[in-house]
Amino acid sequence: MKKISIRGPIVSNNVHWIYELFDIDATSPRKVQKELEDANGQDIEVEVNSGGGSVFDGSEIYTSLKEHKANVTVKIMGLAASAASFIAMAGDKILMSPTSQMMMHNASSIAIGDYRDFDHESGVLQNVNQTIANAYRMKSGMSDEKLLKMMDNETWLTPQQALESKLADEIMFEQSGPQFVASTHHTGILPQQVIDKMMNDRFNQQQQDQQQQNEPTNQSSLDDDNPEEDFYMHNLRKKKLEILNKEVM
Repeated sequence: MKKISIRGPIVSNNVHWIYELFDIDATSPRKVQKELEDANGQDIEVEVNSGGGSVFDGSEIYTSLKEHKANVTVKIMGLAASAASFIAMAGDKILMSPTSQMMMHNASSIAIGDYRDFDHESGVLQNVNQTIANAYRMKSGMSDEKLLKMMDNETWLTPQQALESKLADEIMFEQSGPQFVASTHHTGILPQQVIDKMMNDRFNQQQQDQQQQNEPTNQSSLDDDNPEEDFYMHNLRKKKLEILNKEVM
């Protein structure tokens, strides 16, 4: 059985490399698709501990898991919140740790403009909420009206409550006693200004590397003690330290 990990924020393929650079857990559609291809048609076990993230990238992950021909077992190890909760609905069987939680709420976004723009954005968000509710309905059989109300209220479910709501099939093992799970409104997604800065820095570095490749090499300027120095990774490490030291996050 192939294991697939869905941990950290749900992010797009374009920015996943930044999370990897900082050794931050994150999950993108490409990462999950690659692991599904590696499964080569065998049964898979999906371990989930995520506060959610991008709705549309979450939708792509959900769809990929649903399309998998073999059996898909989802294990909620800690938290399945927001986009991660509807990704979990892709499982043929959903198991929850007795100390885990599931959270469902409305989609959110940022809008700029006059009242017409905000009215339009409100309609878009309501449509997004409906598409998210579809995944919960297909699993539980609950009505759209009930599910959308649960999302309006930002509903947190214990394993027992998820089981009663038919959003989960089984609790993984006996509960040994009351457990408290730390919850946070921050999903772990990097600020957009950090992503923009890293993308710009990488582009500029690639330009410099290309220029250096086109210039004649001065052999005497190379460091004989370390002739294979990777200038690109060296500068990325410097940027990483600068960002951490300035506490951009």
